[in-house]
Amino acid sequence: MRLSKLLSDAPAAATMQVDGFLDGRALKWGKHKRIKVGKVLRNFHCRTCDTQRTFVSGDELSCLGLGDNQISIDATLQCIECQSSVEIWFLIGSNGDISGVAPEVRIERYTENLRDRADRIDSHRGPFSDLVKRAQLAYENQLGAGSIVYLRKIFELVTFGVAEIAEIETKKNNGNNQPFALVLQQVNEVRNIIPRRFSSDGYQLFRELSNIIHGESSEEEALQKYKPCLQLVLGVVDEVSRDNEYARAIEELGWNVENISEITGGGVA
Repeated sequence: MRLSKLLSDAPAAATMQVDGFLDGRALKWGKHKRIKVGKVLRNFHCRTCDTQRTFVSGDELSCLGLGDNQISIDATLQCIECQSSVEIWFLIGSNGDISGVAPEVRIERYTENLRDRADRIDSHRGPFSDLVKRAQLAYENQLGAGSIVYLRKIFELVTFGVAEIAEIETKKNNGNNQPFALVLQQVNEVRNIIPRRFSSDGYQLFRELSNIIHGESSEEEALQKYKPCLQLVLGVVDEVSRDNEYARAIEELGWNVENISEITGGGVA
C-alpha cells in the first residue's frame, strides 16, 4: 500500500505497512525531501462550489525529517472543479526505521488549514459552527481543556440567546450577571432546550464542562470526555430528540441517571 492511502484516510490512527518512500536512506532531522507516494485525496464541502468536492494533492509532497522514527508531511490540495486550495499537515510515526523498504507507519497528528474555503463533510453547520470547529481542532491537537472551553461557550450562548428572546432577566439590580444555574432554570421552564431526563438537573452539563476547565480533570480525562460532551452540547443547539444517543453519551460520562432505560426506550424527553 502506498503512503497516500494512509494520508487520504486521516485521521485514522491504525498502524499500516506501506511501500518505502525514502529510498532506504534516513532523512536527517531538519532536512527536507520531496517524495512521490501517490496523490492524497480528501473530500470536503467546497464553499466556492457550494457542494461536496474531492480535493487532490500534487504528485509530490514535502517531507521533513524528525529522526529515525518520525517525519512531517505538508500537502496542498486543490478542488478538482474550482481549484480552491487548502493545506493539510501530518506527523507520521513508525515503531522501526521509517526509511525502510516497507515501514509500518501511523498518523500521530493531523491538522487542516481550510482557510474558510472548505468545510469537513461531517462538520456541524449553523450559528455555532465556528466554535464547534475550534473545539474540534483543539481536541485533535490534544488540548483537552481547551476544547471544552469552546463547548461551554456554545452552551452559554444558547442559554443566554434563548433568555433574551424570552425576555428573561439575566442581570441583577447591580448590573452583574445572574447565576447561570438560575438563568438556565428559567430558560428551560419557558423553552425546554435540554432533555428533561438526561440528568437529575439541567445544570449538570454546565458543571461537567466547568469542572474540566477549572482543572478538576486531567488532560487525558478531558480528551476522553470531549466527544460525549460535544454530543450533548450539539443536542442542546439542535434540539435533537434522539434520546438513545443522549443516553449513551451520559453513560460515557458516568453521570448518575435514574431510569436511564426510559430514555433509551421512550419518546422525546
